[in-house]
Amino acid sequence: MRNICKEVMPLHEVIRKELLAPKIHLMEVEVAPRMAAKILPGQFIVLRLDERGERIPLTPVSVNEKKGSLTVIFQEAGLSTKRLGALKEGDTISDVVGPLGRPTDIKRYGVVIAVGGGIGTACIYPEAKALKGAGNRVIGILGARTAELLILGEEMRSVSDETYIATDDGTKGHKGLVTDVLKEIIEGGEKVDLIVAVGPAIMMKAVADATRKQNVKTIVSLNPIMVDATGMCGACRVMVGGETKFTCVDGPGFDAHLVDFDNLLSRLKMYSEEERRALELYERNVVADALR
Repeated sequence: MRNICKEVMPLHEVIRKELLAPKIHLMEVEVAPRMAAKILPGQFIVLRLDERGERIPLTPVSVNEKKGSLTVIFQEAGLSTKRLGALKEGDTISDVVGPLGRPTDIKRYGVVIAVGGGIGTACIYPEAKALKGAGNRVIGILGARTAELLILGEEMRSVSDETYIATDDGTKGHKGLVTDVLKEIIEGGEKVDLIVAVGPAIMMKAVADATRKQNVKTIVSLNPIMVDATGMCGACRVMVGGETKFTCVDGPGFDAHLVDFDNLLSRLKMYSEEERRALELYERNVVADALR
């Protein structure tokens, strides 16, 4: 709780909005300057559209302390992110709370591989930038289903000594998975001191499996269902090394080789039916309003 810096603001204005890829938005939001000044790589914020809105955890891609703003990238996946994606510049958000979670341990390791899968690249970029600034040799690996969904390619290249691309359909870079590229680098004799990976849970599980035999330290940023994000509700609990951890206060970064990914994947599906129905109802109401 001591890391939370919340200044009361009437509303948080959307300063800038861009569509980076289909259903993937960049949004710069006005926040209290003291909050922007305290956010470190690896930490996250929670925003709420209005008093009835769901709490949405997002990782800032960048912050502007002077301006008093932070920038997030998100993908429309369910009702809340679809509503967030419908906002325009000048619209407002009710609440922004942060920084939350533990920051990434930034220091000089040596050779670091930063793996971003899909929207996870938005989380890995600030970590890769900070690790490069600490004197590490950074190798970036970015993946997506198709080239159209790749994001922050130029930004990652600017903080990486080498950058590799992997797409499932082969429309850009290696045809296949980020783990194919990762294995090739490790098995090619590169001495790797640290791997940081963010992306879909199944991707992070594959990264953990790929690096476990080589015993390369691997940190993943987990994305479980989250509610209050302050350690009180327990909704974001994950199993790490056989112990229950709360992602919001103990993470979100954990040793990938200790994470029970099967448990995480199971918990992520708990409310999929309710999420589907809520989104369908919202879209029906949008259509009905448009026809009035």
